[in-house]
Amino acid sequence: MENKIFTISVYSENNVGLLNRISGIFLKRHINILSLNVSESEIENVSRFIIVVNTSEKWVKNIVGQIEKQIEVIKAFYHIDEETIFLESAIFKIESSLLFDERQIQNIIKESHSEIVTVSRDFFVISKSGKRSEIEDLYKKLKPFGIMQFVRSGRISVSKEKMEITTLLEELK
Repeated sequence: MENKIFTISVYSENNVGLLNRISGIFLKRHINILSLNVSESEIENVSRFIIVVNTSEKWVKNIVGQIEKQIEVIKAFYHIDEETIFLESAIFKIESSLLFDERQIQNIIKESHSEIVTVSRDFFVISKSGKRSEIEDLYKKLKPFGIMQFVRSGRISVSKEKMEITTLLEELK
């Protein structure tokens, strides 16, 4: 089977140790996690993990099944990129003098639809949200000028189709 990028969404109770057990499921199968994000979900007292992997559908089905066996997990889903709307965010820290001395930097910021978050005497910070390719493109354009610091978030996503998690939780009450 051919490998693809899959986004796994896991709805769970927020308990200590669950992240470790979930990552262990991937470790046992030698599947690298490309991106991981954990946050509150749309449901009160329920957390949502967004895990991005490159594997086959057979393996992702197996992994989702193993994740759902964890006591705290309410439900897990997987989607291909075409079934989701997703973004990542990045922050770039760059030397302040470049903002004023290099007109090209201002053009790069404007063309990439980035935002200047802060400016200080020594540095300025640019924020960019979008597809990973857009962030990588901005990185390549800024790299020749010198990036002091760079960080990119994990993927955040929502499915295009309705996920029946709310209905499922109401049935469990």
